[in-house]
Amino acid sequence: MNAVDIEMNAVDIEVVGLEKRFGNVAAVHGATFTAPAGQVTGFIGANGAGKSTTLRMLVGLTTPDGGSAHFGGTPYRALARPSRTVGAVLDIAGAHPSMTAIGHLRTYAALGGHAPGRIGDVISLTGLESYAHRRIRGFSTGMRQRLALATALLGDPAVLVLDEPSNGLDPAGIVWLRRFIRQFADAGGTVLISSHVLAELEQVVDGVVLIDAGRILWSGTRTQLVERGGLEAMYFQLAAIGELA
Repeated sequence: MNAVDIEMNAVDIEVVGLEKRFGNVAAVHGATFTAPAGQVTGFIGANGAGKSTTLRMLVGLTTPDGGSAHFGGTPYRALARPSRTVGAVLDIAGAHPSMTAIGHLRTYAALGGHAPGRIGDVISLTGLESYAHRRIRGFSTGMRQRLALATALLGDPAVLVLDEPSNGLDPAGIVWLRRFIRQFADAGGTVLISSHVLAELEQVVDGVVLIDAGRILWSGTRTQLVERGGLEAMYFQLAAIGELA
């Protein structure tokens, strides 16, 4: 398939019938949902529900056994400039501990063909100014999260795919992240975010996709969440009746 350029605004994520098995285990089965542009979509579920596997299939890190995922109508692997369309934070372990933060960002900017001036922009956006010249080995988990997000932002993407980005962040960092992703979506970006911090997630989402045992159990809007008593209430109601383990 030839690489495809797409508009950098109004990029929806469309997932249809995604399937993935690992041996006899159906990790994801028939997952179908949409994360619209200009919105924050929460992706929630218990540990082992299939969240990370689904997100990895979206960005080409895991090959699906069936189904499809598209960004603005184009599969990730067919995007002409993927890092300029999708910024993903799925694993914070990729940064070499002996490098400085700015060295890491320079390397990824060069690999992605991004302008060197973008490095200063993402350092400022993620609050890394005081840490830019420090070795990554001395970073806390929260600072590694910020560096991972800065790396994802190098291409000035239209879409962010974030797997538990608040892990390791202190309360101030969580508030900062919430404001950042809200502003990103309000500017027209698309955010798909998984998190275990339901109360915090509820403050920022426009919609929710709930996955259980590899299947999409429920999806809906913020208004529908309110009608069901809120995100935490809905989640634990489903858990109580055995629909979400």
